[in-house]
Amino acid sequence: MTNYGQFCTVARGSEILGERWTPLVVRELLCGSTHFNEIRRGLPRMSATLLAQRLKKLEEVGVLSRVQEGSHQEYVLTPAGEELRPIILAIGHWGARWIGSRLLANQLDAGFLMWDIRRFARIDEFPSDRRVVIHFFLNDARHRERHWWLVVANGEIDLCREDPGHELTLVVEASVASLTEIWTGDSDPEAEQQARRLLVRGSPQDSRDLWQWLGRSVFAASKRVNAHSL
Repeated sequence: MTNYGQFCTVARGSEILGERWTPLVVRELLCGSTHFNEIRRGLPRMSATLLAQRLKKLEEVGVLSRVQEGSHQEYVLTPAGEELRPIILAIGHWGARWIGSRLLANQLDAGFLMWDIRRFARIDEFPSDRRVVIHFFLNDARHRERHWWLVVANGEIDLCREDPGHELTLVVEASVASLTEIWTGDSDPEAEQQARRLLVRGSPQDSRDLWQWLGRSVFAASKRVNAHSL
């Protein structure tokens, strides 16, 4: 761990939160992930060993506690951890406003994108009287990350890597960059469809409702505000 050698609490706080990956681990916990594998799904490029080290450190400093639930362990934020929520959100909104919107190729991650869509989709906006199955085909992703199925039924949502075998409601074909920019608020579905980077197949009504069902990233509003202010 970095030691700045200063009594200032900015320095001492940074010694904990400034370590690589730590703010993102806290982000995952704040998003509701409590199990090790859930946290890893939001951090697919972080090794399991390093994640275990960061979780242990956060436990030692009182940001989280480990709770045994049967044969499984859960990681639960303490009051100190919950106090980080506005800080992490502020970093995200600041980044959305000022860092810039165009992503580099190495910042695109199909797995994280689909996991983020799954956990922030507006379940209450989906039809309550039928199952909705959306097949996402990311045409330029790595082979094993090209096909995803979002299944919403009975108030529950699931993200599948294998075809669940249900009748499809919609098929969404896009590049990883195109879908990412829609999700983050850097672009919109109409522009991506006109540019032929996005194709949605299904009934006209479901196709129109799709983006109301999915919503946008929690930081998308900041990007749109920034774009309108330029």
